[in-house]
Amino acid sequence: MSTIFFKISLGLVFLIVLTQFTLDLSYQAVAIPITGQSLAVLVVAALLGPRLGGMTIAIYLILGGIGLPVFANGASGWETFSKGSGGFLYGFLIAGCLLGWLAERWGIANFLKNIGMMALGTVVILLIGVGHLTAKYGLGKALEYGFYPFLPGAIIKVIAGALILTVWYQFSNKLSRNK
Repeated sequence: MSTIFFKISLGLVFLIVLTQFTLDLSYQAVAIPITGQSLAVLVVAALLGPRLGGMTIAIYLILGGIGLPVFANGASGWETFSKGSGGFLYGFLIAGCLLGWLAERWGIANFLKNIGMMALGTVVILLIGVGHLTAKYGLGKALEYGFYPFLPGAIIKVIAGALILTVWYQFSNKLSRNK
């Protein structure tokens, strides 16, 4: 039981810390904001699997919902789920469970498989997030504010996530061989 608590706690710390990381790669009039939120969600899910990864993401969402400023830009509160970013938050849990399930079956040793898993998780997050925005504001506005600005960052995070998973596998494999 203490191992489960430790893994979930580490996953939460990783998620919360990486979520607060923001990088602005805007160029001229094109906004390219990148936060570590979706990257952290997908990496945690891949490393912990669908059950523990899903639990970690659910706890993260509950912590934000009850008012802890753990979401991107310090956002929090249940009302966040009904705002524009709400669909992305829902998407984290669904994409995380899917990615954890895939990682259990495919493993994380292969960089190209990791690219595929990270890309699929990202697509799920974006589909649910843009779907939520479309219901609120229409497809044109949803794409303008919830898809196009985040696409370059999403590509970078897919590659970064795949690299993190591959390096983690190699590192942990090397550690277990040296025991």
